[in-house]
Amino acid sequence: MPTQTKLASAPAGRRRAQWPVPAGLILLSLIPVIAGAARLTELTSGAAITPQNARFFASPVPVVVHIVSVTVYSLLGAFQFVPALRGRRGWHRIAGLILIPAGLLTALTGLWMSAFYVLPDGITDVPLRILFGSAMLASLVMGIVSIRRRDFVRHSVWMTRAYAIAVAAGTQALVILPWMLLVGPPGELIRALLMGSAWVINLAGAEYVIHRRARVPARPPRPSARVILDAQATRVRA
Repeated sequence: MPTQTKLASAPAGRRRAQWPVPAGLILLSLIPVIAGAARLTELTSGAAITPQNARFFASPVPVVVHIVSVTVYSLLGAFQFVPALRGRRGWHRIAGLILIPAGLLTALTGLWMSAFYVLPDGITDVPLRILFGSAMLASLVMGIVSIRRRDFVRHSVWMTRAYAIAVAAGTQALVILPWMLLVGPPGELIRALLMGSAWVINLAGAEYVIHRRARVPARPPRPSARVILDAQATRVRA
């Protein structure tokens, strides 16, 4: 009986072990999601126009599309890191049909805002935004090319990198907040360096995940019913 209980509980334990990473990603994504919701509320409630938000009122479509698309991309994308779900072809395909357009919209609107919005004084990280936004867009394109070639491994690699870049806004908040508490408001250069470090941290984490997946041996294919029957017949004749 103890052995049966242990065997029965093992699958549930493995299922629980799959959730810490996606749960952490969801929590990390909630930081920019909440900030985006506050921005949408500001735009729709007739808030006062200030130098910090004037660009959004002057051209609201890009920021609204960006907020909606990055919310879908970051929250739904976290579930792609659940092995049990990722292994289900139906789920993965349906989620991908949503995630790829959402990711492309996230990257394209982010690049558009960085290039064409008139930014207030004190924002000096535009080159970094364009650099990593372009890297995200390139990763998504490479992911699309890989899946069209049926190269599932490279597809997973590129999509993991794209997701890491997309959710860096949450990491940026976690990096900047301790600095503000311990040192005070960062200057322009320090703020840009902290923002850039968040992208680097996320990409380093993505590479760790990629290499960890590569070390996991592929599961051997399950034998077909015909092979099983032939093997049984051979044992009977023997």
